[in-house]
Amino acid sequence: MSTLIIFVVLYMIVSVGIGLHAASRVRSSTDYVLAGRSLPIYITIATVFATWFGSEAILGMPATFMEEGLGGIVADPFGAGLCLVFVGLFFAARLYRMKLLTIGDFYRNRFGRAVEVLISIAICISYLGWVSAQIVALGLTINLISDDVVSLELGMVIGLTVVMLYTIFGGMWSVAIMDFLQMMIILGGLLIVAWLVASRLDGGYMEVIDHAAAHDKFDFWPELNLAAILAFIGTFVTLALGSIPQQDVFQRVMSARDEKTAVRGTVIGGTFYIAFCFIPIFIAYGATLLDPSLLAVNMAEGGDPQRILPEFILNDVPMPIQIVFFGALLSAIMSTASGTLLAPSAILAENIFKDAFRLNDKQLLWTLRGSVFVFGLVVLGYAYLSTSAGLSIFEMVENAYLVTLCGAFVPLAFGVYWKRATNTGALVSIALGVTTWAVLEALNLQMLANDTSMLVPPQLAGLFMAIVGMIAGSLISPLNSQKVTG
Repeated sequence: MSTLIIFVVLYMIVSVGIGLHAASRVRSSTDYVLAGRSLPIYITIATVFATWFGSEAILGMPATFMEEGLGGIVADPFGAGLCLVFVGLFFAARLYRMKLLTIGDFYRNRFGRAVEVLISIAICISYLGWVSAQIVALGLTINLISDDVVSLELGMVIGLTVVMLYTIFGGMWSVAIMDFLQMMIILGGLLIVAWLVASRLDGGYMEVIDHAAAHDKFDFWPELNLAAILAFIGTFVTLALGSIPQQDVFQRVMSARDEKTAVRGTVIGGTFYIAFCFIPIFIAYGATLLDPSLLAVNMAEGGDPQRILPEFILNDVPMPIQIVFFGALLSAIMSTASGTLLAPSAILAENIFKDAFRLNDKQLLWTLRGSVFVFGLVVLGYAYLSTSAGLSIFEMVENAYLVTLCGAFVPLAFGVYWKRATNTGALVSIALGVTTWAVLEALNLQMLANDTSMLVPPQLAGLFMAIVGMIAGSLISPLNSQKVTG
């Protein structure tokens, strides 16, 4: 155990060192937020892949698969991965030509300052759940590695401190360099562990697949009734569409060195994400076949299925494999955490503070770094409250994008593809979409307490009303649209 702890400490020190080195490339806000728009395709693919491949992919997703099967993970990886593909196919080229610093800049240029501020605030709020999930996972990993010597809460503080340090100084340059290096560790580490699990099973990898099929784990489609179908669609679109208007996705696309790299890197990265997410699922499922007690203990009442995979690694594999696995785990979490910590901070600085305080570029750069620090502290508090409330990593991620689905996606899609979309249409869309979702969500929670639920998921109703608001508001007030190039 001491060897593993030493490795983790060294790994975190190296990460901070790389971040400080990357800071030497930062000369402007564009360098800090978009790495100077200079990333080649192999780094673009790595950063796009790292957008989502974090704690939920290694810890949360396998646990959900074992509980609910393939249909339980329709939001992630399928919705999340296809979100990246959709961005590459339908948005990357058009947005890249606009030379924007943040996604919030699109809303300002297309719909004006009021829409920019409202959606920027919504986007920042949506990141609380996502970044918190990564910080909780870092705390859980450090807690497990230390054999409970370091508490979950202290582990969260340590993990967040490391991520904040290299992100504050190097910005997107740190994120990009670390994403590429960490992707190599993730790929190598998880493939080695998957090979080890398969080699220990008499039937090899087919034993895992056959066992999962025999226990209906590959059932994907919902039951043929309206409520189940709508719930399935609502779960899928939450990430597939709700995470499209997000700064971490935008900044990875816009950091590419040219338009073709932005499109191809995003599509390849998203496709690869969907495929590779099944590696940790395979490892966790195979681990329960090798050690059934893991399933019995962690799937029982009071257990935590997110601990199945790391506990198997700690108890059943040699030290070199432990180092490889936890290196991959830390890499995945830290690469996602750094990007998602930078994203809302960029939105806050560029789209809220810059105009309010009339900041020049040098002042904006310092504000960006300060925003990373402040948002990190807010995330730490939210992560603590979420764990106290018993939310899983997967639930924190899945709930993160409800507000942007209902408030930000429709203005983005219509703003890009419908010339008649107006400022009034965008404002009405935001108001109707978010209000409908929030009211129905509150009612649904009350119904769930009584073991009932709504026929139509609140986020689908909110999305529908956002579309209605955009069309109606734009047709009623057709004269206040703003020109958008690209």
